[in-house]
Amino acid sequence: MRNFFQFAERNTDYRTETMAGITTFLSMAYILVVNPMILSQSGMDKGAVFTATALSAIIGSLLIGLLANFPVGIAPSMGLNSFFTFTVCIGMGVDWEIALTGVFVAGVLFVLLSLFKIREKIINVIPQDLKHAIAAGIGFFVALIGLKNAGIIVQSEGTFIGMGDLTAPATVLAIFGFAVSIIFMARGISGGIFYSMIISTVVGIFTGLIDKPDHILGKVPDLSPTFGVVFTHIGDIFSPEVLAVVFTFLFVAFFDTAGALIAVASQAGLLKNNEIPNAGRALLADAVSGVAGAVLGTSTTASFVESSAGIAVGGRTGFTSVIISACFAVSLLFSPLLGIVTPEVTAPALILVGALMATEISKINWSNITSVIPAFITIIMMPLSFSVATGIALGFILYPLGMAASGKAKEVHPIMYVLATCFIAYFIYV
Repeated sequence: MRNFFQFAERNTDYRTETMAGITTFLSMAYILVVNPMILSQSGMDKGAVFTATALSAIIGSLLIGLLANFPVGIAPSMGLNSFFTFTVCIGMGVDWEIALTGVFVAGVLFVLLSLFKIREKIINVIPQDLKHAIAAGIGFFVALIGLKNAGIIVQSEGTFIGMGDLTAPATVLAIFGFAVSIIFMARGISGGIFYSMIISTVVGIFTGLIDKPDHILGKVPDLSPTFGVVFTHIGDIFSPEVLAVVFTFLFVAFFDTAGALIAVASQAGLLKNNEIPNAGRALLADAVSGVAGAVLGTSTTASFVESSAGIAVGGRTGFTSVIISACFAVSLLFSPLLGIVTPEVTAPALILVGALMATEISKINWSNITSVIPAFITIIMMPLSFSVATGIALGFILYPLGMAASGKAKEVHPIMYVLATCFIAYFIYV
């Protein structure tokens, strides 16, 4: 087992990997509650979606751990589940069965792109400075999510965003957890982020900020309302409107996952010669989990940027992902306990992880103006647009433009020009 996951080469052990897997799971666990809440508004059965969410995370996390030896968790994407419900089903009036079929078709296309190593090729031709910018931008994005979940940053009519009420009980709990995490990290305590989440949860329960679960074990909800629905609606997706939806699922999921993998690989020190080892296998695992998720009954899956929380604890191999998968399997039986893992509990981990990931900024060549502008826009637009894919898209448009303007057009890989053109078309037509 140690040899299979390359523990010695990556300087890790079972305890560290296990702690990392549990930490990442706790940072991702909200998806088990939030995904059914969002997708049920499209008409889907909430219980079935819960089970589908857990099963797709089990499959995806296990595959990426065993096939690619990556410390990454895979589960239904938060951005794409909102797009599925509020834009496609409610806004466009598309039945959830047809929308889910669109997710399935996009997943099949993902698998084909992965098998032919097209996705891997695209990721490997991304310039080094843009890869660092993507990792740093995701760091700011993750930190913003943490600050928002903690209630420290809130919506403001006058300034768009502003400071929240720092004396609000839930926010105080998040600040307490943040302080404990900093103390543990400063003292070099392995697993400090995980321990601080446990301490915050216990404190939250004793102070009444977190409700005690009524019971420990729960029955696994029936999957039949959503399972296999996609196979009966394949013929319903061949309209310009729905095909545009399929393209959007394909586009956003592709670069959300690409961004997450680049960020995670960079943070874990896995990048070699500007390439991600086993990238093809990682992308294939992600694609297969997307297809499985659609068949089971959930929207598009993606590699979670919250995986960086586990990496901050020390996760470096696919054994971390195996633990994540096991935790999701256990969660099927202990669903009542998930309610105690509140956003305020996980917020400190996201803020600290964001800070660690933001250090990638120092690796960007800031003396090169052709890199500075696309790198800066990539970084700043991820949190401001609340979308990893949007930040990547704008950076990819600006990079070849700047290189061409400076007389270095031939130094840009042709794929980058193709991607820039696709992104421009995406912004115009989608």
